[in-house]
Amino acid sequence: MRVATSQEYLEAMLEAIRPGTEEVLAFYDHRIGVIGTDPMLMLMPWDDHLVHRGDGVFETIKYVGRKLYQLDPHLRRMKLSCQAIHLEPPCSWAELKQALIEVASAGNESDGLIRILLGRGPGGFGVDPYESPVQSLYLVAYRMHQKPESYFDRGVTGFRTSIPAKQAWMATVKTTNYLPNVLMKREAVNKGMDFPFCYDDKGFLAEGATENICLVDEAGRLVIPEFTNSLAGTTLMRAVDLVKDELSIIFKGVTEDEVYTAREVMMVGTSFDCVSVVRYNNKPIHDAKPGPVSKRIRALLLADQAEGGTVF
Repeated sequence: MRVATSQEYLEAMLEAIRPGTEEVLAFYDHRIGVIGTDPMLMLMPWDDHLVHRGDGVFETIKYVGRKLYQLDPHLRRMKLSCQAIHLEPPCSWAELKQALIEVASAGNESDGLIRILLGRGPGGFGVDPYESPVQSLYLVAYRMHQKPESYFDRGVTGFRTSIPAKQAWMATVKTTNYLPNVLMKREAVNKGMDFPFCYDDKGFLAEGATENICLVDEAGRLVIPEFTNSLAGTTLMRAVDLVKDELSIIFKGVTEDEVYTAREVMMVGTSFDCVSVVRYNNKPIHDAKPGPVSKRIRALLLADQAEGGTVF
């Protein structure tokens, strides 16, 4: 291999294959301080501990109709994640919030997703966090592909993944170390299933690869697995707030047997809101049809998105 000049390297870098760039709308690197719209320039330093150690946290926020949904709850959860790993952004939280609004606006589309990546920062290839003198902040707005109504009318499939739930102290922090989640998703794709269900070492249900799981039990209660080995989802907690006057809600340890006997099982997440799981481990859940509670929660979330949000 030849050793290139700086200009030659830049030219070669811009010609390199970059799958997925067609989905990127706008991005921001706090070190540079301006918003970019050419995805080929969306790069981060190799020695950022976010990259080679997973030393960082993230959040993904949806926007619909030029309104960021659940912006403040996402930022509150990110603050808690930062506290857990002794990390602060390289700017104030108010400036970070404003930057999110400006990046979403620069993407120039009414609907999309925006990812916040907050890392330890560049400074070396070791494990010592003090190698990094300044934290890193990256924001990227990208396209969101909405599921068709047939997806919700049909329902989805789930299965018990071979990947165990994360340890409690890791599961409750939204870090960029998502290897178990990646392996769960890989297993789901290879099995031709929609969603993996992971369990902790005591046999209690935790979460999906990137979603919360809840169910309606035989008594008609909405049952949510305790957040001991899972992340408290912003969408799930908003759904709880919206539906709490309509049915009983309990948080408890959930066994696999309870999944089999449930009236309804559902996945709740940022991008798709709420969808019914109609088959689990190739066995039907109740009558193998999307249930009324799942439909009601989705309707409430869609109405909430239409009525609220941070406008840009």
